[in-house]
Amino acid sequence: MTTTLSVNLNAVAMLRNRRDLPWPSVEALGRIALQAGASGLTVHPRPDQRHIRFSDLPVLRALIDDEFPDAEFNIEGYPSEDFLALCERIQPEQVTLVPDDPAQATSDHGFDFRATGEMLKPIVARLKKGGMRVSLFADGDGDVEAVALAKATGADRIELYTGPYGGCFDNPERGIEFLELLGRTADAALAQGLGVNAGHDLTVDNLPALVKRIPALAEVSIGHGLTADALEYGMAETVRRFCRACGQTI
Repeated sequence: MTTTLSVNLNAVAMLRNRRDLPWPSVEALGRIALQAGASGLTVHPRPDQRHIRFSDLPVLRALIDDEFPDAEFNIEGYPSEDFLALCERIQPEQVTLVPDDPAQATSDHGFDFRATGEMLKPIVARLKKGGMRVSLFADGDGDVEAVALAKATGADRIELYTGPYGGCFDNPERGIEFLELLGRTADAALAQGLGVNAGHDLTVDNLPALVKRIPALAEVSIGHGLTADALEYGMAETVRRFCRACGQTI
């Protein structure tokens, strides 16, 4: 199985939003990413629109539909009624539900499935009825029981929160410990019949070990590190570098 790359455009949008100007263009950089080999685009529209704006969503939906029909659109967010209605209107291929407070700077933890599993069941069913794949943000802490509860919601996949692993860029020994916890979580998910995605603070340096430990990893969603590299290498070459780090021949 080859791990695919979905490029998260939030950081591009945040840079654009520093000025009342249309550049950098989220659509144009999304196009470059897909042309270079990305398999999809990810956005996380927040209620205050501090990065991705609601007006970006139909533009990116049209970009994929008109120019890259084999690519996927992944929309992340907290499952408020407004967010669910937004997904039903835009029709992404995948919806990734996260437990974020709207005021959070970024996603920094997975769902507590013991507390939220029953709440998530009708939400997952609603999105799946609309034809969308559903992924749930999950802590990669090796908690097998939590994985079983995630499966019980009816979700198709979990997305492993890889922030603690990515944060070990200066502590390789600690990184190995987090990698094994992520691997155990993925093993449990796969045994339950769940697909596994991953995202947060992934880089070309730490991706190969993650893919080696979880060879059935379906997708990684990467924004911050990828956008930082794009300032140095350009978007197209950065996407190619990340695809190679995922094990793709490109």
